[in-house]
Amino acid sequence: MVSPATERVRSWRWLTPVLLVLLFLAVLIWLPWQARQMEATERQEQLIADTLWVEQTLRFELARSEEALAVLGADLVRLPPSQPALQARFKQMFNNGRELVRVVWYDANGRVLASHGLEPPAALPLPTRVAADVAGATRRARYSEPYGASPASPGVIDFYLPLQADGRPAGSLIATYSLQVLLDEAVPWWFAQDNALTLLDRDERPVARRASGGPGRGVYTHRRELDLPGALVALSTNSVKSAPKLLPNLLVGSVVVLALGLVLSLGALWRHISRTLAAESALRQQMAFRTAMENSLITGLRARDLEGRVTYVNRAFCEIVGLPPQELVGKQPPMAYWAPEVMAEYEERFRGVLSGTITPQFETVFQRPDGERVPVLVFEAPLVDADGRQTGWMSSVLDITDRKRAEKLNRQQQEKLEASARLATMGEISSMLAHELNQPLAAISSYTAGALNVLERAGQAGEPLNPGMLRHALDGARQQAQRAGQIIRSVHEFVKKREPLRELVTIRSVIDGVHALVELQARQASVVLRTELAPQLPPVLADRVLLEQVLLNLTRNAIEAMHDTRPDQRVLRIAAHQAEGQVLVSVIDRGHGIAPEVAAGLFSPFYTTKAEGMGMGLSICRTAIEFHGGTLDHAPNPGGGTMFTFALQAQAASAAPG
Repeated sequence: MVSPATERVRSWRWLTPVLLVLLFLAVLIWLPWQARQMEATERQEQLIADTLWVEQTLRFELARSEEALAVLGADLVRLPPSQPALQARFKQMFNNGRELVRVVWYDANGRVLASHGLEPPAALPLPTRVAADVAGATRRARYSEPYGASPASPGVIDFYLPLQADGRPAGSLIATYSLQVLLDEAVPWWFAQDNALTLLDRDERPVARRASGGPGRGVYTHRRELDLPGALVALSTNSVKSAPKLLPNLLVGSVVVLALGLVLSLGALWRHISRTLAAESALRQQMAFRTAMENSLITGLRARDLEGRVTYVNRAFCEIVGLPPQELVGKQPPMAYWAPEVMAEYEERFRGVLSGTITPQFETVFQRPDGERVPVLVFEAPLVDADGRQTGWMSSVLDITDRKRAEKLNRQQQEKLEASARLATMGEISSMLAHELNQPLAAISSYTAGALNVLERAGQAGEPLNPGMLRHALDGARQQAQRAGQIIRSVHEFVKKREPLRELVTIRSVIDGVHALVELQARQASVVLRTELAPQLPPVLADRVLLEQVLLNLTRNAIEAMHDTRPDQRVLRIAAHQAEGQVLVSVIDRGHGIAPEVAAGLFSPFYTTKAEGMGMGLSICRTAIEFHGGTLDHAPNPGGGTMFTFALQAQAASAAPG
């Protein structure tokens, strides 16, 4: 009789092989199933990664077009190009992005100023009007919702860019993109061959499709929204691949999986380690390259967070302010390099940083620890992270000490040149000045001699003194003395050296200031002087002496140009009038005129047609006028001769001196 223990042992002996076989069969079945699941998961993950890549590619294409439109919009506001130049830029944009089918430039009132591509619509579609309202309120560019899609034709989408000039609306740019062309151009053929792609609007309606390999099977799908401000457009991908099948030979599959599993694992681990080491090495090289590049710059770099705390400075910035990085990074205003005399300016800009607004470009002064002032030019721009969020501000700082020194030296040299020109001018008219002063002095001598004779006769004859005769003689002497004094004062004011002083002056007072000197030269050359001034001319902001020097140089040239003109035709006219917010002053002669080959270099320094001239007069005149923000040019006089005209910006009439 077999004992129960023996039966149990026999049972285990039988069950053990069965369990092992079942376990082996389970492994054979589980491994292919697991491989199938892993393949399905891998396909799904690959589809998600590829969909993300396609979405980024589509967004990159649109972002590149957005940047081009933003640059064009800034140019249209600042200095609109000509129509041919504008159409050329439109054409270049269309060549760079074939998905762009229309660009329209509207003014602030909605009128079309220029367009390219499809004809502008008679009225903006409703989605575009909604985007325009939001963009106008926020002053930020915005996409419209897709529109125009039907079973027969794909949809389009508009990009609305508001234009601003000094904070006021200055029009808009509207770019229209074909979503179908965007899919065709941006999605590579191999991806479209394996997947059916569809762009969906907010209501899940298709607005564009591409399915080169046929419709998707619905096994592997993914949906991702495009990051378009103002519009909800989703990219849907549906793979044409079916679900993976179990291996036909489970045993072969199991052996292969079991045999290669360890090798693949080791290979994957080694590859991962190698890639990690390579990535770390590349990162170290990039950091070393970036550090070397930043240290080689002469431009100071400073980064601040949204609270104004300094987060980064480069070596050039530390050299500009004279402080080491450890005394700058992590600090909040007030900063150690702020100069006391511009502290209020710094605090005002810091309040702007806290409120999210900055001045993109400005000049200021930094102070080093030893008290030395350093003039700098600062450029500021927002710092944006990979998600598009602003994290702070980046500043580029240029030390402009050398430029300021050069500007000061140039200004001093210009002042010396102008003073020398005034002295040279007075040297040229010194003989005429002596003759002009001789006349009032001789008259004064005659009047005083007559007065003495009247007194002497009255004393000798015992006759009563005749006050009328004596008053007439003394009054004549007084008038001649005033005349001589006026000439001397005009010369003194003209030649004395001083700093340029811009103030409100009237053109009439400037002409009156040199009238005596001009008239003196005109009489010597038998030239008739005429002034034609429009009534109630507005004042200009200018240095009186510089304008007088310009007038004296121009009138002297005009008088010399009429040397060979018949005496009865020698007329010099000084005219002034107002036009388009400017005061225009013209010096008109009836001389020999200016030949075209001479006109080309007329305002160049040291260019002259006179035998004894230095060629600096007209160059100094143009420099003086441009110093006041004006222009100096010449034109032929219709009656013969030449007309030189300079224009200055008119100012408010109140507070102008007489």
